[in-house]
Amino acid sequence: MKQIYAFEREEEFVKYRDVTHRFGEKLSEYQAILEQQYDLTELPKGILWTSEELATMFFSNIPIPAYTNKDLIYMSPDVKSWRRILLSQLDGKDLPDVQEFYENYSENQVFIILAHELTHHSDLFLDEFDDESENGIWFEEGMCFYLPRKILLSEKEFNEITNAEIQLFEAFKDKYGKHSLEDFGSLSYQGSLSSIMFDYWRSYLSVKYLVEDRANNNVKQVFNTYHQWDREGRKVPLTEYFGIESLLK
Repeated sequence: MKQIYAFEREEEFVKYRDVTHRFGEKLSEYQAILEQQYDLTELPKGILWTSEELATMFFSNIPIPAYTNKDLIYMSPDVKSWRRILLSQLDGKDLPDVQEFYENYSENQVFIILAHELTHHSDLFLDEFDDESENGIWFEEGMCFYLPRKILLSEKEFNEITNAEIQLFEAFKDKYGKHSLEDFGSLSYQGSLSSIMFDYWRSYLSVKYLVEDRANNNVKQVFNTYHQWDREGRKVPLTEYFGIESLLK
């Protein structure tokens, strides 16, 4: 993949040159795992490294500076910026453990966000980037969180981010959890970051449950069920097919 730099000032490029190099090397290792085990056959053309401001106001209006399309992954490598953004998820809630976690959000955790975006390019996911269908989109988003976290993080790091998102889910479920998981994104980009991220938290937690509790840590078994749902014509919502309609309510 090409490494493309889009910063307004040369000093920004110099500032982030080392971290983008580290991220690029680590992503190559993760790419090999996806190619060998998770049907990654076609890569995006490149990673566009940029600032939070350009990612969220110039290249897109998505309020989070990491996203992908068929051709490019857009990513801010600024760890301090990510800490500030993710702290805003608390939205005034008194969650000291979560606050401490995001105040010390590591470079490795930021790298996992980049790995998440590459995971979207796996052919194991049924819908293409330009498909209008949104059936089961929660599954893809949840799995794109789960796989890189499970594969690349230490057990301690994995538990830390999982516990943070469990606490966030519990704190906001009464406010944002009234719609079905099948309506993923129905609150997206309409309010605070917590309203946007709520469906991402519960999608991740749902996939984690499916893999670790239902399938005894067999990721491929969960993917097989997902593909069977598709082959049978998607006659019922995916949450119903998996039997998790009432999970995380």
